[in-house]
Amino acid sequence: MMDLTDELFPGYDERGRSMIREAYGIASEALAGQTRGNGKPFIDHPVNVARIAADEIGLPAECVAAVFLHEAHRFHPETDVTAGKDFGKDVRTMVDGLDKIATIKPKDTKLEAENYKRLIVSYSKDPRVTVLKLADRLEVMRSLDIFPKLSRERKILETLMLYIPLAHQLGLYNMKSELEDIYFRYAEPEQYRAITNKLKSTEKDRQKLMTQFIEPLKSKLSEEGIKYKLKIRTKTAYSIWRKMQKQKVPFEGVYDVFAIRFIIDCEPDRELEHALCWKVFSRVTEEYESDTNRLRDWISNPKPNGYESLHITVKNKDNVYLEVQIRTKRMDEIAENGLASHWSYKGIKHEATLDKWLVSVRHILEHPTADGNSGYYEDDLPTPPEKEIFVFTPSGELRKLAAGSTVLDFAFDIHSNLGIKCTGGRVNGKAVPIKEKLKTGDVVEIMSSKNQKPSPDWLNIVVTSKARTKIRQKLSEAEFRKAAEGKELLERRLKNWKMELTDEDMAAIMKKTQHKTLNAFFAAIGDGSMDIADIKNYLDRKNSETAQPSAEEQEKQQEKPQQPSSKKTEGAADDILIIDAKNVKSLDYKMAKCCNPVYGDDVFGFVSIKDGIKIHRISCTNAARLMEKYPYRIQKVKWSDSPGTSSFQVTLKIVAAHEASVINEIFDTVNSFKASVRNFNVSDNDRNGTYDIQVKLSVPNNLELDKVISQIRVKKNIIKVSRL
Repeated sequence: MMDLTDELFPGYDERGRSMIREAYGIASEALAGQTRGNGKPFIDHPVNVARIAADEIGLPAECVAAVFLHEAHRFHPETDVTAGKDFGKDVRTMVDGLDKIATIKPKDTKLEAENYKRLIVSYSKDPRVTVLKLADRLEVMRSLDIFPKLSRERKILETLMLYIPLAHQLGLYNMKSELEDIYFRYAEPEQYRAITNKLKSTEKDRQKLMTQFIEPLKSKLSEEGIKYKLKIRTKTAYSIWRKMQKQKVPFEGVYDVFAIRFIIDCEPDRELEHALCWKVFSRVTEEYESDTNRLRDWISNPKPNGYESLHITVKNKDNVYLEVQIRTKRMDEIAENGLASHWSYKGIKHEATLDKWLVSVRHILEHPTADGNSGYYEDDLPTPPEKEIFVFTPSGELRKLAAGSTVLDFAFDIHSNLGIKCTGGRVNGKAVPIKEKLKTGDVVEIMSSKNQKPSPDWLNIVVTSKARTKIRQKLSEAEFRKAAEGKELLERRLKNWKMELTDEDMAAIMKKTQHKTLNAFFAAIGDGSMDIADIKNYLDRKNSETAQPSAEEQEKQQEKPQQPSSKKTEGAADDILIIDAKNVKSLDYKMAKCCNPVYGDDVFGFVSIKDGIKIHRISCTNAARLMEKYPYRIQKVKWSDSPGTSSFQVTLKIVAAHEASVINEIFDTVNSFKASVRNFNVSDNDRNGTYDIQVKLSVPNNLELDKVISQIRVKKNIIKVSRL
């Protein structure tokens, strides 16, 4: 154990290493048998966090010891891990602070960085605790693959909303940049790969630009006796992506993808450092045309978080703009890792500098308006995804919804039955109606009633496909029930009246009452919104008008030219049947179920013995057999010139990648057109590792169907789409 801690933390004196050894021993015993998601010992986590604190931030041995003792106490809260041990007051204070911060739940902060900072300030007396918490989060993000999917998504969001802004404000820029890139790699994997690949492919070009840039300056700087090192600072993939989004330009349109950085080697004396930085600045601006509007002087006026550097943008002979950063070695250490890094600068312990930085950390945490909000890359802080919001259940479970989602959407996201019974909600403790729009960080509680029923108005309230589909399904079920009752009632009354209602009568009444479907028509009778007596009045009028005409009327009728019939006339082999989409359910013809024709398809008619004329698609799998075996039954048909308002049923077969999001993608695509889902079946194809999906759609015509199919095909998780 002694050898291990000495090997892991060699930069401390004997007292520091002794303290770390003892803390490690306590943690090792407390965490024995505990493992991480990848099966490796849990002790790896505090070891990695402690190394970040020691090597990458430069915190003292007390902080490293606090990391180990905190993790030991998390698993054994009933034990005082510092009892009887001489760790000192500072270590005990930090352990207590880390323990308290570990109890903060995301819903307590509403995912707002300022709320989070206030909680940290109230829970911790020592600002070093905040820095250790950031080191802990960095280690978690580096190990993100070991966590289950839901936990991983939550940690990614917390990092974006809470930890990146905190690292930014404290001047821990290396940490901030790495957290951003890890977030980007998981949140937008395709864009991340594209940008990182572009950076790799253009690396030689950047090196060439730097070589050309320094060539005319070498002798001048040498004459001044200035020792320096040149370094290319390339923007992170995330920063480049943000610029591309903000400026609406491709990768090639981001001109400040990289900066040329002078790192001057000199003694850490401020007067000397400033003089040398301005000398380099003078030589650069003498040689190259500079843009004075982009001069940033953080040497004369360092940022509150300790950042010092000179920035200037210049133009070379090829009219290429280059960002140049000028700083000393001490400034670079601070810029990369924060002021605490100066503790280990040149192996000398500068307690005064560390204390000064910790005072600034405390100041920034306690004063949200402190000027720590603009990073030295001059990029805006990350913002949450624009198309999504993240809200919490009362128990603290995080749920992801589409932007614009309402309380009703949230209820359906929790469970369909809860959505159906939803009467309103409480958002952050305040009672609100079902149409209340939610925002990221809201804590939402759903109120429900067993007597609640969905109404068509709900479709105007929700934005998520899940809620929309379930509402339509419930409304459809209710309509079918009412339609069945209405149909039964109408049939009984017609029998009592000794009357017959033909398809033509039905079509005329539906047109007059503006009911688009038979279901809606029968449902109106069932729920009493349409008076069934009106149907009897219509039939009475019709019967009186169609009484036997007089001899004179009959003679006039015979003189009128005959109108072409929509039915096949016996013996006329080339007659055309005009199919009116408004009356697809008429007795004259039916749509063949084997191929489900849709208005606009190339079709033909087949005269069946029992069901009249069956309409098939030309591409129907049965077409060739029917035409060859029964040519005398084939009837040429065509659609009417304009489509009606009826809908047609069609089934699609979809093979998709085994991704949970694919179901919502299909529903969203269908709902974006004049189409609706009538049935949806999903089965796992374990052999191919895919979903086999059959979806029955209702569409007005084949043009709308083609739009749906083509848009589903272009989705990244879709492998194949075919129409049955």
